[in-house]
Amino acid sequence: MRKMMMNASPWLFFTGLILLWELVCQLFELPAYVLPAPSAIGAAFFEVEMSRWLDHLWATLRVALMGFALSIAISIPLAIVMMRSELLSRTLYPLLVVIQATPVVAVAPLIIVMMGSDDPSRVLITCLLTFFPLVVSTATGINETPPELIELSRSLDAPTRRETWQIRIPYAIPHIFSGLKVAITLAIIGAVVAEFVAAEKGLGYFIQFSTSFFKIPQAFAGLFFLAAVSLLLFKSVQWTQQIFFAWSLPKKK
Repeated sequence: MRKMMMNASPWLFFTGLILLWELVCQLFELPAYVLPAPSAIGAAFFEVEMSRWLDHLWATLRVALMGFALSIAISIPLAIVMMRSELLSRTLYPLLVVIQATPVVAVAPLIIVMMGSDDPSRVLITCLLTFFPLVVSTATGINETPPELIELSRSLDAPTRRETWQIRIPYAIPHIFSGLKVAITLAIIGAVVAEFVAAEKGLGYFIQFSTSFFKIPQAFAGLFFLAAVSLLLFKSVQWTQQIFFAWSLPKKK
């Protein structure tokens, strides 16, 4: 019973929040351009053709997933190399911090001007936003490998490649997935930021377009759809860990 209540509590809270929102909008007769009621947002969602929703969804999802994949391809090998070389780590880490500290919203227009408004520029913007958490989480996981295992592998003259892939990486898996969960949500944000700057399709473009014509319920519908997609992607990373790397999950008490 307790476990059932624990599982149901987020849904009950969310349902209560929606009902409270609807009640406030109806009670105070708030205009839709100030705060639309959930019922108005739901009606606005179904006013848009599903084919149009899917078209915008695919435009955003395509860029987000490509940027996410590119960040994985860059971040994990970079973290491994940095942890193997203290000189390289000291050289690159400040640069990575500077890149992360620079607002992507400020850099995005420059990237669009230099590379054009097609997918490559939007993928790069997404990658810039997602790769830093993966570098940090992977490097942290590698550093937490028990030193006695490293000493044992070296005493057995194990090559560096085996030490990395059979000892260090398995210990880093939980940290890598923590970074992946953060990065997948940031990938959606990166794709939307790129669409705000220059795009003709995508959920970010749809929200911006709706807002510019004061179709606020429709903009909220796009926002909730975007949040649902982001949550589903987050859960997909979680499910991947549970299915393929169940041993890396913390033991339940």
